[in-house]
Amino acid sequence: MPAHTASRRGPVSMVELAPDEVPLCVCVPARNEATRLPKLLHALSEQDWHSQVRVVVAINNSTDQSIGVVEQCAVRWSSGLDLHVVEAVFESRLAHAGSARKLAMDSGMARMDFRDDAILVSTDADARPPRHWLRSIVEAIKGGADVVGGRIDLDPEEPLPPEAARLRRMWDRYWTEVRAIEDAIDPVPWDLPPRHGDHVGGSLAITVAAYRKAGGVPLMETGEDQALVTAAVAEGARLVHPNNVHLVVSPRRDGRAAGGMADAMRTLLSAASAGETPMAPDYSHWHARAHWRREMRASGGAAAIAREESKLAAMPHDMLLSSS
Repeated sequence: MPAHTASRRGPVSMVELAPDEVPLCVCVPARNEATRLPKLLHALSEQDWHSQVRVVVAINNSTDQSIGVVEQCAVRWSSGLDLHVVEAVFESRLAHAGSARKLAMDSGMARMDFRDDAILVSTDADARPPRHWLRSIVEAIKGGADVVGGRIDLDPEEPLPPEAARLRRMWDRYWTEVRAIEDAIDPVPWDLPPRHGDHVGGSLAITVAAYRKAGGVPLMETGEDQALVTAAVAEGARLVHPNNVHLVVSPRRDGRAAGGMADAMRTLLSAASAGETPMAPDYSHWHARAHWRREMRASGGAAAIAREESKLAAMPHDMLLSSS
């Protein structure tokens, strides 16, 4: 499939462009995802976007028919997608999430001619975004953001067992309360409530300028998405979590990345089947952390928080999650 190169428009500000005129590429790492990719690509072809959506699918270490499936999708939805495939086989020590996402996003950046004003949108093969997903991302970046996290919900077409769903709701309530504590003590001027708290690879947008300044995706076995965000914020990027940026992902247990969503689902299902109530940090720890962040923000800004927070001791898990 031929690559498409975006035409240059001269010194036109992103703010002056319609959302679907903004240079943007969706970046998808995939390994043995022939079954999942068509649903994602169909959803991308249906975006509220008046031109073709540029997409890079980076297929790595696959033994299934992913490439053929993507090529069929490119023909089937050619009116909505400008689709490009890259393929790699990583040696065993590099066959992990960091390498896969880096390949996808670096390839997307190349398709955007390395333009600083272009947007890279990371997602995963098992995701299904709503029609307004890309438009909402662009509006957030036009509003001043450099990094946009999207809320990750579980796909209702693949429901969890009732007890696991109950535990998931408990965790959702817990994180909602944590965000309320943060917003009350240390509100971020460009990321005010109502907001969610997710900024992971399943829905993560970043400008090329911020991506390059952060050093790109680190070659980590797991946690590469969070590390990228932290590095970007440490370099001065503005991170936002608008509620209108969201998608659903599969609650599958056979994921491709160690420490990823599938591992979290296995942990959740194991706790549910054992009748366990998970432990989490007591809210008092989040009060103390929010006060620390507020003091740090006053002296060094969000970049200082990103640089220093990882040096703090981990919070103890000393509170049972509540069902109410």
